Amino acid sequence: MPTKIKIKLGPRMEIRGKRKEMTGIVLNSNMDKTVRVLVERLAKHKKYKRYIRYRAKYLVHDPHNRCQTGDKVRIIESRPLSKLKRWRVLEILETGD
Repeated sequence: MPTKIKIKLGPRMEIRGKRKEMTGIVLNSNMDKTVRVLVERLAKHKKYKRYIRYRAKYLVHDPHNRCQTGDKVRIIESRPLSKLKRWRVLEILETGD
């Protein structure tokens, strides 16, 4: 049963041009207003022509502390919010069990 939760963005967030968006799974939500998200992507190897799965973990700003471990979320690029946070939660696509 997928549930979609939209998170309200500020008025200036819509104005500032095209930003990168990614989809990932929340690994850790123990921090205050911060979650760790695992993003997987496929890329083709130039020489061997095989697809390789790349994984990256991002610290993402969750202003309302709505994300829980296992949730599937869409994140959007933003200005630097701290030393390691450069992403915000855009919406929660599915809730984890």
